[in-house]
Amino acid sequence: MSAFADLSFSAFGQDVKVADMVGNLIGLVGLALGWRRSVLTWPAQLLAGAVLITAFWGSHMPGLIGKQAIVVVASVWGWAQWNRGRRDTGQVEVRFASWTERAVLVAATAVGTAAVAWLFHIEPKLSYAPLFDAYIFVGTLAAMYAQARGWVEFWFAWLAVDLIGVPYAYNHGYSFTALTFTVYFVLVVAGLANWWTKARATRTAPLAKGAAA
Repeated sequence: MSAFADLSFSAFGQDVKVADMVGNLIGLVGLALGWRRSVLTWPAQLLAGAVLITAFWGSHMPGLIGKQAIVVVASVWGWAQWNRGRRDTGQVEVRFASWTERAVLVAATAVGTAAVAWLFHIEPKLSYAPLFDAYIFVGTLAAMYAQARGWVEFWFAWLAVDLIGVPYAYNHGYSFTALTFTVYFVLVVAGLANWWTKARATRTAPLAKGAAA
C-alpha cells in the first residue's frame, strides 16, 4: 500500500500522486454512471474508494480516509438497494425526499458532525482539523445514504461535502483531487438536472421503489 501511495509525478508545477489520480478518475466514471442511474455506479464507487484510501493512508487526515471507507461500505448497501429496486420496477427509480426526510437528514448530519468533531477534539492525535474531518466523514455518509434511497437531494449533499473536502485535500498535497473538482461539478449539475427531470415526471406516481428502505 505504501509503495503505491508514494508514487507521484510532476505536472504543470504540481506534484501529482498516482493513487490520488487513479482513484479520482474511477470516481468520475462512477459519478457519470450514477447520473445515468446505472447500477454499475456502485462497484465503480467502491473501487474508487478503495484506491483513494491507499492515497490518503498515512496522511493524518481521518476525514478523507473515513470518507472513502464510508464510500466502500455504503457502496455495497447501495448496490443491493438499487438491484432490489430494479427487480421490482425494471429500472432504478428516483424521487424527491419529503420535507421530513430532508429535515431528518440535515439534523442527523449536524448532530453526527458535532459528535465526531468532539471525538477528534478529545483525541488530538486523530486529526489536525477535527471539524473539517468530522464534516467530511459524516457528510459523506449522509450523501451515500441519500443516493442509495434514490433521493434527488443526494447531489446537493455531495456538492456540500466536496466544497469543503476538495480544498482541504489540495492544501494537503492532493492536487489531482482539486483538479478534478471542475469535472465533478459539471457532472453533478448534469446529474442533478437528469434526476430532477425524472423525479418531476413521476412525482404523481406511487412511491418509487428503486431505492427502498
